[in-house]
Amino acid sequence: MSLLALICNRISKLIGNMSKVLIGYPFHFFWPKKRFTIPKYSKAFVQGKKQIVPKKIWQTNYTNKVSLPVYLNYLFNRLMSLSYDYHYVSTEDRLVFIQENSATDIVKAYQRLNDGAAQADLWRLLVLQHFGGIYLDIDAHLVFPLSGIINKTDRELFILKGNSNTHTNYFIASQANHSILEKAIEIILANINSNKVVGVFSLTGPVPFSDAIKQSKFSVNDKSYRYVCVQGDFTNEYFQYIDKPRGKWTHKKPSEILK
Repeated sequence: MSLLALICNRISKLIGNMSKVLIGYPFHFFWPKKRFTIPKYSKAFVQGKKQIVPKKIWQTNYTNKVSLPVYLNYLFNRLMSLSYDYHYVSTEDRLVFIQENSATDIVKAYQRLNDGAAQADLWRLLVLQHFGGIYLDIDAHLVFPLSGIINKTDRELFILKGNSNTHTNYFIASQANHSILEKAIEIILANINSNKVVGVFSLTGPVPFSDAIKQSKFSVNDKSYRYVCVQGDFTNEYFQYIDKPRGKWTHKKPSEILK
């Protein structure tokens, strides 16, 4: 299965990059204002097997009116997740969800975040802790059908990336009420309340998520990202932020992240 997933990784990488270069750039050269709409909800196409991790996919972005490459990335993910319901949550609806389902201290901490990526970092943990399911960054795509990645008895699936093989948070699969998600939320809240002047990566991103896993007393189900989910094949910063130049979190100074 690992070999098959790796082969699919290479094939999807080729498809994604070819569509980006041969379709995305020419299309937006001739139709620079054309956008495609990612639906707020898309019902599962087939029932599939029963499993512990809820069959819900969660994504967010500053807008669901997206460029063609981002939309093709969405369509590819739907093809890889036919038995899953899909949920897109807007910036405004993220706040509504947190206000309706979280304690006051969490709401206040979230409202102090002055960057969309940082907000999404905290929201993804909260929505998975509440509902369970799978979170994917908007530029991430699965390399294999989810039915072949997540087993029916899995309570979570986290991915490893980088030379140090550390956990990252652009893909998270989890049941609701998971102790590691709870710990990650706790670490992020402590970071925000301490007024640390650090970047998004360390304040709300992969670092606190990885730290929560390290502090756990339990072993976790994890795999290399190569067999699960990758980023940046179908799209890139230009296409993702086509209507919001320099909108990526990397362009914000650490001192600008907290209000």
